Amino acid sequence: MSTYKLNHTVKSHLDSFRDAKKLRSNQENGFSDMSSLAQSEKAVQEFLIQQTPMQATDDHLIEFSEALRTVAKALRGSSEGKALAQAEAAEWKRRYELERCKNLELLLKAPSNGVCADESNSNGMMDHSAKSPRLHVQENGKSGMHSLERICAHEVLQDCEPNSPNGCNNKLKRKASFKLSWGCKGHANDQHKKEIVSFESGNITTPDRSSKQISLTWESSPQTVIIFTKPNSTSVRVLSVEMVRWLRDHKGLNVYVEPRVKAELLSESSSFDFVQTWEDDKEISLLHPKVDLVITLGGDGTVLWAASMFKGPVPPIVPFSMGSLGFMTPFHSEQYRDCLESVLRGPISITLRHRLQCHIIRDKARHDYETEENMLVLNEVTIDRGISSYLTNLECYCDNSFVTCVQGDGLILSTTSGSTAYSLAAGGSMVHPQVPGILFTPICPHSLSFRPLILPDHVTVRVQVPFNSRGSAWVSFDGKGRKQLEAGDALVCSMAPWPVSTACQVESTHDFLRSIHEGLHWNQRKIQSSDGPQ
Repeated sequence: MSTYKLNHTVKSHLDSFRDAKKLRSNQENGFSDMSSLAQSEKAVQEFLIQQTPMQATDDHLIEFSEALRTVAKALRGSSEGKALAQAEAAEWKRRYELERCKNLELLLKAPSNGVCADESNSNGMMDHSAKSPRLHVQENGKSGMHSLERICAHEVLQDCEPNSPNGCNNKLKRKASFKLSWGCKGHANDQHKKEIVSFESGNITTPDRSSKQISLTWESSPQTVIIFTKPNSTSVRVLSVEMVRWLRDHKGLNVYVEPRVKAELLSESSSFDFVQTWEDDKEISLLHPKVDLVITLGGDGTVLWAASMFKGPVPPIVPFSMGSLGFMTPFHSEQYRDCLESVLRGPISITLRHRLQCHIIRDKARHDYETEENMLVLNEVTIDRGISSYLTNLECYCDNSFVTCVQGDGLILSTTSGSTAYSLAAGGSMVHPQVPGILFTPICPHSLSFRPLILPDHVTVRVQVPFNSRGSAWVSFDGKGRKQLEAGDALVCSMAPWPVSTACQVESTHDFLRSIHEGLHWNQRKIQSSDGPQ
């Protein structure tokens, strides 16, 4: 192909790209925009396919080819960003409406000792008569009503003089007015974060959040519990038999178990026919409206399995330690009756463990807004090179801002609850589970300066396999559901709106510090001898 013909073809396709961009700026329909962009991108790709094989010596032809690939990538990124922005706008609107309803309820109830947040879901499917837990954010003698005020600074200050009869003179000074807002691209449509800052005489202040401990109080007694157990363990099986019978006979609760556990119970005695279970995945999706409390018998893996059974809100979890490591399991099985008595009576301290919501955008999808099913992870999502001998090549973005290009064995996106798992083994820091953040930890990076990051919880992280990558990548969610990422595929992760609440034995910080001391023997060393020179 001659250089003149190539330049003419390139110019015609670039003109079509400009026409599509102009059409996008003049139209308001998002689907029409993406259709025009997709047509331009398709034209560029067809042009690349029709080209004859080029020799390595034709450097200028190679440069033109790379330029066209850049144009195709820009078109795809533009349509993908528009789809993501539409999804984020819908989510912000939903959160705002939910928070507005909650604030109206709080104004009507006017609590005097702390801010109360109703944990029950607004969906009609979630209404059931078994329970209605209420989360109390405790403060040391401080009223929570300031969080309901609008964040504006319209404070009129007066200069006081000690000799004035009224203590103040008539001279008034007005402070400059301003307000703070949160939302998508400057739109003030999300006020649920206004408790982060407050105003004192027109000045920005941050509340004393270190003294807050979340507790859960039952407004009505729980009626139904579900028990998840560690498989292939004799001690767990013996305890589950005893616990199920105690919950039924002494507490009169309805008990759900897994199908495997029900078969084990019936093999012990036919009197366990009162135990309920499910048969297919459709019934699993309806567990949350029926279940008030979750009990796990095992280690952290059992807690992860229990949380994965709920694709939306998760009932409070009472985890008993019967596994190898127990960063999330503070309760001991020997005192299970006293523990469950205290939990069922309430109130109890809980730890809100955030989850990541992840989905994959395939490069070969028919439409850019088509994505795969969302995955919720409590520990981490891992992208690695699999069996490939090449280094992983990943492009990382944070809210559409380029972060870095990862070259190494892979990348870990972890919650703070998962900071003591794979992220810690890869060199990441241990973080308190209630710290809102996303851990960005590389796996064996090919750079000595590549250190781990901790990103805020409100960002959206996108990890994409570039088109020029030598090999594909593999992604796993809490160690399960392993999927392959081809060139052009992207993984999008953000903080899920449904945290996992786990009961505390004492309180959140005490349980966390005890877990790293007992589980990791953190900073334990031989005591230095004191027989040296005085």
